[in-house]
Amino acid sequence: MHSEDAAHPSPHPRDRTDAPSTSEAPTAVDAVEEASGPARWRIIGPGLVVAATGIGAGDLVATLVAGSRYGYALLWAAVAGVVIKIFLVEGAGRWTLATGHSIFEGWRRVGRWTSWYFGPYIMVWGFVYGATAMSASALPIAALVPQLPVIGDIGLFAHMPLAVYAVFSGLVGAGLVWFGRYHALEKVVAVLVGIMFVTVVGAAVITLPNIPDILGGLIPRIPEGGLWYTLSIAGGVGGTITLAAYGYWLTEKGWSTPRWMRVMRIDNAMAYVISGIFVVAMLIVGAELLYSSGIAIGEEDRGLLDLADVLASRYGTAMSWVFLIGFWASSFSSVLGVWNGVSIMFADFWGSARKLPEDHPKRRIGGTYYRFFILWLTFPPMLLLLLGKPVQVIVAYGVLGSLFMPFLAITLLVLMNSRHMPERWRNGWVLNAILGIVAVVFIALGGNQLVGAIAGA
Repeated sequence: MHSEDAAHPSPHPRDRTDAPSTSEAPTAVDAVEEASGPARWRIIGPGLVVAATGIGAGDLVATLVAGSRYGYALLWAAVAGVVIKIFLVEGAGRWTLATGHSIFEGWRRVGRWTSWYFGPYIMVWGFVYGATAMSASALPIAALVPQLPVIGDIGLFAHMPLAVYAVFSGLVGAGLVWFGRYHALEKVVAVLVGIMFVTVVGAAVITLPNIPDILGGLIPRIPEGGLWYTLSIAGGVGGTITLAAYGYWLTEKGWSTPRWMRVMRIDNAMAYVISGIFVVAMLIVGAELLYSSGIAIGEEDRGLLDLADVLASRYGTAMSWVFLIGFWASSFSSVLGVWNGVSIMFADFWGSARKLPEDHPKRRIGGTYYRFFILWLTFPPMLLLLLGKPVQVIVAYGVLGSLFMPFLAITLLVLMNSRHMPERWRNGWVLNAILGIVAVVFIALGGNQLVGAIAGA
C-alpha cells in the first residue's frame, strides 16, 4: 500500500517546468548543447564523480582476473556492463531533473517497503564498505612507501602496519568531504581520474595488445563454466549504491531543471565511456600479460599488488611505482565519492524518516545527518580493520550488496512509468525492455549470491 502522501505527493520547492526562465541557466545549457568535440569533454562533472566512485580496486581486479582466465572472451560482457550503468544512472538523473525530487523521494512513492529495505541496507553496507575502502586505499601505499627515498637505513614509514595507512586514508577522506563542497570534490576526482587514465591505460598500451583478438572479444559468447562469471562482469562492475547518488550530485552541480536533461545525458555517457576504457584496459592487461603467460593472481584487492610485481619484473620498478599510484587513485576516488554521495543519501533518508521537509538543511549536503554518516563510514569500520573483518558481517554485506542493483532497476522501472513522472520524460518501450532485462540479470545474480551465502554459512 502507498502512504497517504505517496498517493498525493506535495509539490516541492525545486519542482520546475520546461518553460524558459530569466536566470542564467538556459544560457549555460545552450552553450553546452552547442559545444562539440573536445569542448564537450569539459562539461563532464557529476557523471565523472559517479563513474570514478564506482570503478574501484575490486572492479579493476574483477576485470583483470577475467582477462587472466578467459583472455578476451568476456570483453563484450565488460562493455555491456558499462552500457547497463549508463541506462541506470541516466534513469536516476532523469527522475531528479524531471520531478525536482531526490531518488529516495521517488522510492518512497513506490511504497513504504523501500524505506524498510534501504535503512538497514545503507547502515550495514556503510559499516563494511568503510573498512573495505580504507583497506584498498592503504594497500598501494604500504607497497609503495618502502620503495621511496629512505631516511637512515629504512624506508620512510616502511614498518607502519597496513591498518595505520587505512585509518589515515579514512581520516583524510572524511576531512576532504566534511564541509560538503561539491565543486572541490569534482576537481579532486578529476585529478584522480587523470592519474588512473595515465596509469591503467598506460599499462594496457605497453602490453602491445592484439587488435584482432580484441575485436573478436566483442562477439558475445560465454566460456565453458563461465556463466555466473560472465553475469558478474556484466552486472557487477561500476558501482552499486553510488549509482543512485547521481541525482544528488546533479543538484549540487546546479543542474536542477528539465532544461539540463540533454547536458545530463552527455555528462553521463561521456563519463561512462571513460570508465569503460578503464575496464577494457584492465581486461587487456589480464589477457596479454597474465593469460598468455599462465600467471595467476589473487582475486582480492591484493591481486593488483600481484600485478604490480609482474609489471616490475617485466618492465622495471618504475612501471610498478606508476601502476601503484594508479591503484591508489582508483581506491581513493571511491573513498571520496562514497563518503560524500552515500552520506547525502543517508541524510535524505533519515531526514525523511524524521518527517523533515525535503529542502530542510539537515537533509542536504553538509548538514548534521550528512556528517553523522561520514563518521559512521570512518570510525566504526576501524574495528573491522583491527579484527580482520568478521565473516558474518562480510556475508551480510555480500547478500545485501548483490540485492541492491535489482532494487534500483525495478524501482526505476516503476518510477519511470508512474504518474509521478511527467509524461514527456517517461520511458518508451525500448528503455522499459532494457531495464526489464537488467532487472532479470541482477535478480539472477542476487539469487546466486544469496544461495552461495546460505550454502557457505
